[in-house]
Amino acid sequence: MKRRRTRVAAASAALLAAVAAGACTAEPPAGPPGARGPGAEQSRTGAPGSPADRAEQARRSQTLRAAAAAKWGLERVPLAAPPPPAVKPALTTREGFEVAGHDRLPPVFTTVPVTERVVFLTIDDGREKDPDLLRMMTELGIPYSSFLSDYLISDDYAYFGEMRDRGVALHNHTLNHRYMPALDYAEQKREICGQQDRLARRYGTRPPLFRPPYGNYNQDTLRAARACGVKAVPLWAAEAFPDRMEWREWDRDLHPGDIILTHFRGADEWDGTMVDMIRQVMRTVTEKGYAVARLEDYV
Repeated sequence: MKRRRTRVAAASAALLAAVAAGACTAEPPAGPPGARGPGAEQSRTGAPGSPADRAEQARRSQTLRAAAAAKWGLERVPLAAPPPPAVKPALTTREGFEVAGHDRLPPVFTTVPVTERVVFLTIDDGREKDPDLLRMMTELGIPYSSFLSDYLISDDYAYFGEMRDRGVALHNHTLNHRYMPALDYAEQKREICGQQDRLARRYGTRPPLFRPPYGNYNQDTLRAARACGVKAVPLWAAEAFPDRMEWREWDRDLHPGDIILTHFRGADEWDGTMVDMIRQVMRTVTEKGYAVARLEDYV
């Protein structure tokens, strides 16, 4: 069985490499008589950055995504997200999630106000460090955002450094994942600002986004978050597991702009791996006609 899995993995890798090579090195069709050099290529795809060039880049990207989808066991190719908006949508706190003075505090929301059929994938805490997750998400071109707690990532900061280097934004989920409403203002500020400092020191930026552990907060939480430089508090509309989705909304469905939550977990806690969880998410999202977009492009 082990030899068979090795052969399957090798074949899948070869397929991906072959498609990539074909997309990047295939002989272009002939241009006008006598055409040579870069001008001949532009006659086929247009000048760099032109609509024709962007269309060609999108076609090549989708070809690679199709090969990656087959490699990672997806029956459908994930849909490509549209270009991000020129102006980010205005964010407000969701009705029923307000605290006193909420209009002067970072907004708390579960859905980004958009009309396009896009959703956003977020992964919390940092317990599981699965290298297959990094490879899968990179090869499929699926954006996601990580909300990290220091006590869980401190045994392998390098894993999340590699994640950052692959274009993933790393955000704040407190130092120690404590239940925030049980703490006073000073304790909450230490949890949030302390994690801002750790992430800045390790990865070079102070995150603008914060998610409270368990999704629980009070006015002091949001006051402390504001004092620590947090701009917004995204929660979630749906939660993903390897074998199911759980829903916040009454209709148990996705909606434009919904934020999906999942966790860095493995087979020791789940009935499956992180790769299995991503398959579950992408099957659901794609079947419902949605693409996964990059949260930071909208928030």
